[in-house]
Amino acid sequence: MERRFVIEAVMIAIYGQLLLPKRPVEYRIPYSTVMELYDMKDSDEPVMPDPDDDRHVKGKIGEMIAYFEDPFNKKKLERSLLAPWRESPPLPINDMVTLVVVNAAENMQYGELLDPIETEIVLTSLRVQSPILTDHIEFQDKVVQNAIPVQVFDIDDYEFAVEEDSAPTEFNP
Repeated sequence: MERRFVIEAVMIAIYGQLLLPKRPVEYRIPYSTVMELYDMKDSDEPVMPDPDDDRHVKGKIGEMIAYFEDPFNKKKLERSLLAPWRESPPLPINDMVTLVVVNAAENMQYGELLDPIETEIVLTSLRVQSPILTDHIEFQDKVVQNAIPVQVFDIDDYEFAVEEDSAPTEFNP
């Protein structure tokens, strides 16, 4: 059975292990986080503190952008942009990893608590009933402190998250 997570596009570029899971994984990615890749790639601001790591990650970000701009993938991606909450057809990365881009619509539901990207991630998680995978400790703290009804896994717990079979109570119909 495939494991599904909501994640920012840049996380896949930063953490190579996300492309090598032990079982099939599908990543649901809000479209706005795909657009963030362009800003990160061209920015003078480092993505990573170490210059060598930053160059490597920006190279991986460039590879992700090229993947999304591939004519076949771009056509699939554009389908998701036709309406709010529409999803792209699956974009396979390898035998074990598939991406689905979601045209998430931030509606200010958590506007006081979260920034627009965080809100889209939460709303996508609620909509597709899948846990969030992130490395943002502050975001994880906000979710817990405000009792937002989503499950969040830290990237450091990725192996556990992939193997976990039981969905949280909030996600069970």
